[in-house]
Amino acid sequence: MNRDKILITGAHGQLGIELVTLLESTECEVYGYGRNEMDITDFEQVNDIIDRVRPTVIIHAAAYTRVDDAESEIDQAFLVNAYGTRNVAVAAQKVDAKLVYISTDYVFDGNSHEPYNEFVAPSPINVYGKSKWAGERFVADLHSKFFIVRTSWVYGKHGNNFVKTMLKLGQKQKELFVVDDQIGCPTYAVDLAAQIFQLIQTEKYGIYHVSNSGSCSWYEFAKAIFEETGLIVRLEQCKTKDYPRPAARPLYSVLEPMALRLNGFKELRHWREALKEFIGLYEVES
Repeated sequence: MNRDKILITGAHGQLGIELVTLLESTECEVYGYGRNEMDITDFEQVNDIIDRVRPTVIIHAAAYTRVDDAESEIDQAFLVNAYGTRNVAVAAQKVDAKLVYISTDYVFDGNSHEPYNEFVAPSPINVYGKSKWAGERFVADLHSKFFIVRTSWVYGKHGNNFVKTMLKLGQKQKELFVVDDQIGCPTYAVDLAAQIFQLIQTEKYGIYHVSNSGSCSWYEFAKAIFEETGLIVRLEQCKTKDYPRPAARPLYSVLEPMALRLNGFKELRHWREALKEFIGLYEVES
């Protein structure tokens, strides 16, 4: 990867910042673009910037991620997640850059009771998931050297996420209700960025499920957060139906990293180990 040029969209987001930080510590040239620097929905702008930079790798992390708002902002969700991704894929193909597209566990319906591997057909149940699945298809149809990276329940130092929300609420409230019937895989943004770096150093293209090992419910995740911090909070279990949201959530979206395993990559550490590291760093900096 020495002297490779890597262009990152969504560079100011939760994962984007971790990618920029990691890659700038290598010998790569890093070009990070946020929404104000590159509007991925502007076909000409995307083409012009990518043609000028001529990166060898593009990591496309920009996305419309407001899951509930997407139900009423359908056009915007598909404009960004589907056609924005098409724009990046077309421009990446023109300059022969490897392309990484960050996707989601929400491409699955959650009706399974077994982890989803990369060969299970997607069947999204909300607008966000459908728009990200449309983005996946544009990548596969329009690009020849791609990594589609599906991940889930991402948290880290930057941006808004479940861990930071629980820590804030836990300092203000002594009782919290958290759903126990949605099961998934928490993913530490630092670990996700590190695995993406491993992928782009190869030509082992395809779809990859990248989350920390193991699975839990949101309730179990919250319980672990408070155990690691020592915050005394009374947690009560509740059901998804008790707190209806505009967008349906898959009740079971555990990702199996079959592609990592079969392509000789090491699976990510257990989510609890990653959480412990994050909490330690977060408390030091707070």
